[in-house]
Amino acid sequence: MVVLAASIITKSGKALVSRQFVDMSRIRIEGLLAAFPKLIGTGKQHTYVETENVRYVYQPIEALYLLLVTNKQSNILEDLETLRLLSKIVPEYSLSLDEEGICKNAFELIFAFDEVISLGHKESVTVAQIKQYCEMESHEEKLHKLVRQSKINDTKDIMKRKASEIDKSKLDRNQSDKGGLMSFQGRTESTISDLSISSGGNGFGGGSGFGVTNEVESFTSKPKGRSPASATAPPKGLGMKLGKTQKTNQFLESLKAEGEVILEDVKPGVQSRSFATPPTDPITLTIEEKLNVTLKRDGGVGNFDVQGTLSMQILNQDDALIQVQIETGGNPAVLFKTHPNINKELFSNENILGLKDPKRPFPTGQAGDAAGIGLLKWRMQTTDESVVPLTINCWPSISGSETYVSIEYESSSLFDLHNVVISVPLPAVREAPTVRQVDGEWRYDLRNSVLEWSILLIDNSNRSGSMEFVVPPVDLSVFFPVNVSFTAATTFSGVKVVSILPLSGGPPPKFSHEAQLLTENYQVT
Repeated sequence: MVVLAASIITKSGKALVSRQFVDMSRIRIEGLLAAFPKLIGTGKQHTYVETENVRYVYQPIEALYLLLVTNKQSNILEDLETLRLLSKIVPEYSLSLDEEGICKNAFELIFAFDEVISLGHKESVTVAQIKQYCEMESHEEKLHKLVRQSKINDTKDIMKRKASEIDKSKLDRNQSDKGGLMSFQGRTESTISDLSISSGGNGFGGGSGFGVTNEVESFTSKPKGRSPASATAPPKGLGMKLGKTQKTNQFLESLKAEGEVILEDVKPGVQSRSFATPPTDPITLTIEEKLNVTLKRDGGVGNFDVQGTLSMQILNQDDALIQVQIETGGNPAVLFKTHPNINKELFSNENILGLKDPKRPFPTGQAGDAAGIGLLKWRMQTTDESVVPLTINCWPSISGSETYVSIEYESSSLFDLHNVVISVPLPAVREAPTVRQVDGEWRYDLRNSVLEWSILLIDNSNRSGSMEFVVPPVDLSVFFPVNVSFTAATTFSGVKVVSILPLSGGPPPKFSHEAQLLTENYQVT
């Protein structure tokens, strides 16, 4: 009468987290989990299914399954109670109940499973006790961390002392070198003056003094009409020049022509990096929709999928005891799904997002945490071409020794599109294509053989546009797929934040909200 394993799997049978409580090989547990989706019948309301050897007790959690694998002699009522307790624990350790969130918090979930089940039998614990046990602090661990930190601090102090000693020795060495050079110069000047005096009129060559006197005068005497500073300055055009040579500039220009991004040197003191401004309002709500669209080159929609999220970021704990009043837009094609901790009935009846426990505050985040808390998700799928925000028609044709390509776009009047980039793949040619006509700007990426057509803004003044270019004759299929990217401030769902409802009394806290539609994968194939 034991639980063999507790697992979280996808609907295809892929194991995300699995904790075995008896000796079991990896091949056996993977085989049991992979066979589970095939045993579930459609339209049935059962929470268990049996085979010849084991029993599966399961519960769906969003797009995943929470699954207990037990033997057939196990008490199913006790197994259901264990499953119910595990289903309460999973949202506590993973706010996002998807594959990425479960894998990110896999170890925390396994530790929690161990507190619930010991050697295959359920422990008599509550959710609060499990959280307390998992957060237990170790005195030995604290002591070890303090000792390690003290060693690190001591090492840093030794490094600083060594660095200061090295700098001091370098300074002393430079001073001694300068002193030796000055004494050498003094001895040289005295020797030269002695030679010039002793050779005045006596010696070979009739007073030439071995030719030393004239050379010394030309070396030591100051030129007439010049300042001392100009006498010691080096002549122009000589010496080492720092900076980029002409060949280097030509090389960088050629790399830029091939599509490489060249980072120029930035002078010290100039701020070369821009940082995103952290939110300053106590509460920030973000509405984001991502588009995955596949359009057919001959017309029609192959795939149209919109996935949206509403996330909230709270800076202060004092503002966390709230509810959020929203408008859903009334689009029947949009299907909404709330977070497991959100009161679903309150959202369905009044469009208010609040926790199931009204006395419990929302989690707060740091100012640099841009992700926030996911409150609401929605999805929209359709094959109606009239809802597509931007349609692209690409018409390549061969005429003689050239290929003419005409591209048109048409934008829906419901959306104003920003930063539109239409990327057309081209054959691998060295020369850029000949652009005959374009509404907007274009750029040729030589390295990736892509022609990028950019329109900064598409609104009521330019709902349609075109571009025409010419390339050498090639197979017409080389111009597909055409990739498109853009952003918009209007969303398909029409979700809007109306107000913040404080539950602790007092005035509602100040909040800000923004909405954005962006493309994740938008192609014409």
